Amino acid sequence: MSPSPSPAYIDPRGPRFGAAVTTVVVAIVLITGNGWLLAAQTVVFAIGALSGLKYAPYGYLYRALVRPHLAKPTELEHAAPPTFAQTVGFFFGAIGAIGYLTGVTVLGLVFTALTFAAAFLNAVFDYCMGCETYLLFRRGTVRRRPVGP
Repeated sequence: MSPSPSPAYIDPRGPRFGAAVTTVVVAIVLITGNGWLLAAQTVVFAIGALSGLKYAPYGYLYRALVRPHLAKPTELEHAAPPTFAQTVGFFFGAIGAIGYLTGVTVLGLVFTALTFAAAFLNAVFDYCMGCETYLLFRRGTVRRRPVGP
């Protein structure tokens, strides 16, 4: 049995930058009720969730525009929790966009507000709700390892 590849680790400032951009975009959605803008943000979430953070649009912006001006990170973060957070953002954004675009404005408002709250907490307080949820799920699973021969 070959060893599994080492997990991907990322600069934790990248997802926080993405959360700051997301906070601005989603605030605009809350102010304007623009379901198409929320749909575009949902596509951003989908790319990060399905393709990985390496391909996430805000990750590209961070690596191209912000990262070159910063010192090396003092610690790295496993990519799985922020990737899970992108998945949660995708579902919340999708439900919110559907709400706005089908005229169920209250549904759009509620799920956009949840998306805003999560992004704001990450951007301002470095508290990733999706990451913490991922860790809770992981703690709740039974880990089985094969017994030696």
